[in-house]
Amino acid sequence: MEKRIKQCVGIDCGLKELVVAYGVMNEEFDTKVLSSTAFNNNPAGFKKMLSWSKKLNPQNIEVRYVIEATGVYHEQVSLFLHEHACKVSVLLPNHANAFMKSTKVKTVNDKVSAELLSQMGLERKLDLWQPPLKIYNELRQLTRERDQLTGEQTQVKNQLHAEKSGAWPNAQSIKRMQKRIRFVSNQIEEIEHEITILVEQDSRLKDKMKRICTIKGVGLITAATVVAETNGFNLIRNKKQLVSYAGIDVITKDSGTSIKSKPKISKKGNKYLRKCLHYPALSAIRSTENMKALFNRLVGKHGIKMKAVVAVQRKLLILIYVL
Repeated sequence: MEKRIKQCVGIDCGLKELVVAYGVMNEEFDTKVLSSTAFNNNPAGFKKMLSWSKKLNPQNIEVRYVIEATGVYHEQVSLFLHEHACKVSVLLPNHANAFMKSTKVKTVNDKVSAELLSQMGLERKLDLWQPPLKIYNELRQLTRERDQLTGEQTQVKNQLHAEKSGAWPNAQSIKRMQKRIRFVSNQIEEIEHEITILVEQDSRLKDKMKRICTIKGVGLITAATVVAETNGFNLIRNKKQLVSYAGIDVITKDSGTSIKSKPKISKKGNKYLRKCLHYPALSAIRSTENMKALFNRLVGKHGIKMKAVVAVQRKLLILIYVL
């Protein structure tokens, strides 16, 4: 029997189905897929998947499960595997896509995606996934719901402004819009109250939030969003990783003398982190001398204000992490 040194199951998650591929690596570091199939994306399907993987593992070697984060469809299977003492790695879509582009595969479907995830787990050293703590998960749900409601409120306010500015405004339409704005505003207040109560109930979280809120421009909602989206910084090892996770790391494309693109942020990361830091950065520029000096220096260098604002966002995020 061929000796295996590494085994990995790649899982492509969908709403109703998990497409899985079982890959192995031998002593000569050659990789191959032993089997691929599909299971239902529910607890019964998860159990069948574990039984299937055990049958393909006669040597009883450790198996790593590699899953691409697809919306929320990967969460249940990730938690199930973790609770059954399996080693799980959850990848951001951009990391998986970058690996897929490095291969010779041209056509990608669910089966191929699962096989490539398996291959990535065999060839790369991936971080282990840990489920978010319950309090951070609740905090994340609340801050995301508030963000969604804030977006709805802004949309209705813009519609109201357009209706009032028109030549023939409809009184009943205006009345309904104003009613919707009041309703959404009340819901936002309820969520903010729930966030405050949640923070007050946990002494460690309360202390963490208190330190973060000493930063000028950073309030409770911003602090709660950053802490929730990073799972309390439990899996963040350094500042560079945090900046990359938020998608505000700078990328450039230079090659010889013909290709010289302008540096820009990757935006391949957590959009909620980037969004929640925008207004605090503007406030910090107005109220903090060192942030204002950083902003003015960068604007004087390249003349792009938004680029300077992003630099302040990055500075704030790192400061929050340090505190």
